Amino acid sequence: MKLSLQLKLGQHLAMTPQLQQAIKLLQLSNFDLHQEVVQMIESNPMLEVEEIADEAEKEFGKQVTIAESWQENYPSTHTGSSWGGDSFDFEAGSSEEDSLQDHLLWQLNLTTMSDRDRSIAMAIIDAIDGNGMLSVGLDSILAGFDPQAQIGPDEALAVLHRIQQFDPIGVGSRTLAECLLLQLEQISDPDLERQTGIAKTIVKEHLDLLASHDYAQLMRRTRLREAELGESIRLIESLNPRPGAHISPATAGYVVPDVIVRRDPVADAWRVDLNPDSAPRIRINQDYAALASRSGNGDDMSYLRSNLQEARWFLKSLQSRNETLMKVATRIVEHQQEFLEYGEEAMKPLVLHDIAEAVDMHESTISRVTTQKYMHTPRGVFELKYFFSSHVSTTGGGECSSTAIRAIIRKLIAEENASKPLSDSKITALLQQRGIQVARRTIAKYRESLSIPPSNERKRLAPPSPG
Repeated sequence: MKLSLQLKLGQHLAMTPQLQQAIKLLQLSNFDLHQEVVQMIESNPMLEVEEIADEAEKEFGKQVTIAESWQENYPSTHTGSSWGGDSFDFEAGSSEEDSLQDHLLWQLNLTTMSDRDRSIAMAIIDAIDGNGMLSVGLDSILAGFDPQAQIGPDEALAVLHRIQQFDPIGVGSRTLAECLLLQLEQISDPDLERQTGIAKTIVKEHLDLLASHDYAQLMRRTRLREAELGESIRLIESLNPRPGAHISPATAGYVVPDVIVRRDPVADAWRVDLNPDSAPRIRINQDYAALASRSGNGDDMSYLRSNLQEARWFLKSLQSRNETLMKVATRIVEHQQEFLEYGEEAMKPLVLHDIAEAVDMHESTISRVTTQKYMHTPRGVFELKYFFSSHVSTTGGGECSSTAIRAIIRKLIAEENASKPLSDSKITALLQQRGIQVARRTIAKYRESLSIPPSNERKRLAPPSPG
């Protein structure tokens, strides 16, 4: 075997660590970006948070001097009137919300009940879900007790009936019919006595017909006129099928917009700015940077220099992310000005390729930029991907956005006659009159994406005429 050296030329694409970091930061959401910044600050001593004092704080600092005594500005004692009363209820000021179980247990503690019944009640309350419905059967609840306790189904049912009288009315129901009947039992208005009786009959015997909106069959079964039946149905629709939902604390999701769009009255144009509250404010620590610039080859100097270089790359990647985001957001606003001025029905078709060509970037880059990035506009906060939609051809040779078509469908259904709702075929015909050629199955797909039920489920009985 003979050893030899060979020289070979070739080309290959390699992603540097700096490019990988820039791509990673580009696709991060606002929340994830802040987490990344926090981790970088903790691991790199060269980076620090840049604190920018608010103008109001600066003005306040000028007016208040250290020479002023503490007693002159802050009295040693305070009167009750400074808190709005003689005493301040710190518990009432707490932002913590009670859950449905806490609300029911609070009522249970105020109810006279034996220890045996109280243990059953606590087990039942624990099995109630967030909507207020009993998630398991009484048999399953009794199975969790010691057999020697000899708790019978009748005893557990009696305790359940007492809990069903707690607030909110209908809590602890095992079925939807039971939930609605419990609420109907609480109606004591004499003027609604007949409607309440009819409503109870419908819930007990014909709830399936009401759910399917089969009003013709319902009138035949109950032998009622349309106006009288309609009054009872509207009474049922006023009830709450999920009585516990408004008590259980909901987890609120907050979105911090990355860019803000506002109308500039001077230039008479739309202006796009980065949200100053969302952009992380970090900088290089100048003291450590000065140390790293000194001559020396020790381990400490190598550590400082490597961290300084890494910090510079990170700040450059952040700047590149902001610049790319601004470019894409500006192009989107330029393309969708009519949406900002007139609403969803004026939305234009837009695809990733259009923006990629305008900013001279690859479509994959545009996809990363528009994912989990939000824009605050006078019409609300939207994800950047919201402004992208496919197009449908019009009879005039133009194009109409699928988002605009959804908005038109929503508007047509909102204005329809509830007793004669628009079918998908009728909506198709109405759109054709506007020059928009859309198939009926496409209308059905758009309607379902808007969570709008079909026409047979939207049908309502006409309200009685006045007088």
